[in-house]
Amino acid sequence: MSEPVIKCENVYKIFGANAQKMLQDSNGNVDAKTFQENGCIVGVNNASFEVSKGEMLVVMGLSGSGKSTLLRCISRLTDATGGKIFIEGQDLLQLNNKDLIDLRRNKMGMVFQSFALLPHKTVVENIAFPLQIKGIKTEDSISKAMDMVKLVGLDGRENYFPRELSGGQQQRVGIARSLAVEPDIWFLDEPFSALDPLIRKEMQDEFLRLQDKLQKTIMFITHDFDEALKLADRIAIMKDGIIEQLDTPANIVLNPATEYVRKFTEEVPREKVLLIEDVMEISKDNLGDLKVSKDEIIENVAEKILTQEKSVAVVDNNNNIIGSINPTKIINTVFGGRKHNN
Repeated sequence: MSEPVIKCENVYKIFGANAQKMLQDSNGNVDAKTFQENGCIVGVNNASFEVSKGEMLVVMGLSGSGKSTLLRCISRLTDATGGKIFIEGQDLLQLNNKDLIDLRRNKMGMVFQSFALLPHKTVVENIAFPLQIKGIKTEDSISKAMDMVKLVGLDGRENYFPRELSGGQQQRVGIARSLAVEPDIWFLDEPFSALDPLIRKEMQDEFLRLQDKLQKTIMFITHDFDEALKLADRIAIMKDGIIEQLDTPANIVLNPATEYVRKFTEEVPREKVLLIEDVMEISKDNLGDLKVSKDEIIENVAEKILTQEKSVAVVDNNNNIIGSINPTKIINTVFGGRKHNN
């Protein structure tokens, strides 16, 4: 296995005058309540995880759960109080200011909820701006920016000013600007939460298309579980600074690790999230004629499966049978574990 792009070991972020001393005295057993009584706020509590090359890790939780603080520690916009953070094997907390600026300029792209576009610059000038800061010639930076304009679907609007764009279009400019630098690692903090639902869905689809093409290593922050399920390779759910569970969307829905995670997942329409592979049996007995792909979302094939009397064969990409799924399994998956209102 290749070295992870991002690696966090026992990362803590505690706000307050005597945070460092309290953390040392606690031997790593940080109780948020005790710290609060002593004038400290626990932002991130003992976070350890890795993100692989090309992976999209979505960090989610309610407001105040520590998700944005964690992201700020990993980009070192905030210094962690304890623990180690490695970016491509480099110890982030040991870097001097110059190396840190280089790392941010050349390796990291960041998109935040506020678009922070420069109002007096056009779309293409906004996108070219970080390239010009890096010392790239105006002509080359504009040419690169035009490529980004096309990539995010804003052709024809390159000479508009931010005030002439909708919220969704402004957000596309923000995304294009952060991509122009060709970052290996992309940090996105609630980038779509200010958008109305229809534009938000469009941006999510657009984002998945871009990721399919670019294969960036991404940490994406959201408080919206549906968004996390749609975008993530893996999801980390945070509460009070602690990562409660870090797993694939399917495992989080099927096997919530804590009561808090279970509450998050109980309203999820499982048929929209789970693949046939997630719920199939290994058995290949008593199969009917119908075959379904392991990669199908349950919702797309549920109706066909429910009309069968026998189990349905599950096939891999080469059409080899690798398991089966029974109609009753579909019913239990879709309706079991859902909260019933009396």
